[in-house]
This record gives sequence, C-alpha cells and structure tokens, in this order.
Amino acid sequence: MEGQTPGSRGLPEKPHPATAAATLSSMGAVFILMKSALGAGLLNFPWAFSKAGGVVPAFLVELVSLVFLISGLVILGYAAAVSGQATYQGVVRGLCGPAIGKLCEACFLLNLLMISVAFLRVIGDQLEKLCDSLLSGTPPAPQPWYADQRFTLPLLSVLVILPLSAPREIAFQKYTSILGTLAACYLALVITVQYYLWPQGLVRESHPSLSPASWTSVFSVFPTICFGFQCHEAAVSIYCSMRKRSLSHWALVSVLSLLACC
Repeated sequence: MEGQTPGSRGLPEKPHPATAAATLSSMGAVFILMKSALGAGLLNFPWAFSKAGGVVPAFLVELVSLVFLISGLVILGYAAAVSGQATYQGVVRGLCGPAIGKLCEACFLLNLLMISVAFLRVIGDQLEKLCDSLLSGTPPAPQPWYADQRFTLPLLSVLVILPLSAPREIAFQKYTSILGTLAACYLALVITVQYYLWPQGLVRESHPSLSPASWTSVFSVFPTICFGFQCHEAAVSIYCSMRKRSLSHWALVSVLSLLACC
C-alpha cells in the first residue's frame, strides 16, 4: 500500500502533520492566534492611527492588511499539510531544503530573541510603575530593593514566564491566551473610558486630524499595522495541534482571529 511520504509535493486528502497530540479545539486555536497577534506591535498603533488621519482611514488600512495576513496564514497551513512538519522552521526545511532550513532556524531564533527582549522591556517598565503606585502612600524615600525591576523582573521570569514556557504542547497556551486577550480588551476599554471621563482640571490635548494629510501618510503606516498583527511564527504549531485539520477550517480560524483583533 502506497502512503503519502513527507517528501511528496501533493496535498494529502487528510493532512496530518507529525505532532505528538492534536488536542486543540477550534476556539482554543482562535484565542491562541489572537494572543499571538495582540503583541507588542500594538504599542505603535496610537502613532499609526494618528499618522493615518484618524480611526476610519486606519481601520481601512487594517482591512487591507488582513487580506495579506490571512493569505499568509492559509499558505502556512497548506505548507504544513504538504510537508508533514509541525514547526515553522521544519516546514521551510522540508520544502526548501536543509540549507535554507538552517538559515530559517537561525533567523527564527534571532526573531524570537528580539521579540522576547521587547516584551521583557515592556514588562519591566510596567512592573516599575506598578511598584511606584503601590508605594505611593509612603513618604518620599529611595526605592526599596524589592521594588527595583532588577529584582522583580527576574523573579517574575522564574515564577511565571518559565513555568508557562515549559509545556511542549501549544494547546496548553489556550488558557493563558484567553486571559491575555481579556487583558488587552480591558486595557483598550480603560483607555477609552478614561478619555471621556477626563478630569475637568486637566487640559485635553488637541484632537487629532480626522482626515489624512496625504495618501503617502496612509500607506506609510501599512508596515506598522501589519507588524502589529503579525503572528505567523506560531501558525504552523497551532495548525498542527488542532483536532480538526483542514485547510478550509484553518482559513475560518484565521479570519475569525484577525477580525476579532480589529
């Protein structure tokens, strides 16, 4: 009986890339993909919306960017099904050869390292602000040693980040992904409410322009918005962990995830 070999280039009837377990539900895949997309790139969105000329032009740019982002996710799902690999770098190695695969692994590692540095920098800044707010009732004094981010950041990394990084199966991340998505929604809600409940004694900044200064300014924010929704590193692992692995179903998960991020 002839079987589908990993080196074949045809799309198998029922793609089953090599993975230890396929236990991820469709809803879990949506939340993990949303959490991956709602990353540090969102910190640049206020600048992007202002540069684009307001909410409406920036939202239109988002919709255009979704076409390319969703297409990339679907292509990655197809490539994972064809190659029989369960990781992004494994797909590249299986389809493009070992030399390109090693180059992809190096770039992939460097990319994740830089992303981790950015996130740790943001977490450290927020920990410092949190400690300042908790100690605001004390008289002015030098910051205690336990409130210094050189202590709090390593402690948080060991107690929280390391245990969450230990499981090899990405399906475990669906629980933290739900929490992270709710946190992002809460942050957006608080900023909106705080803007409209601004204290009367404070002077509001001037309102941003409701129309773009030029079309070039609109297109200049396109890379920023695409980077903010970029989640392709985890796409292959998410696809291979799903219980229902079909290209049409993966396309639906990708569309729902990125539309929810908008």
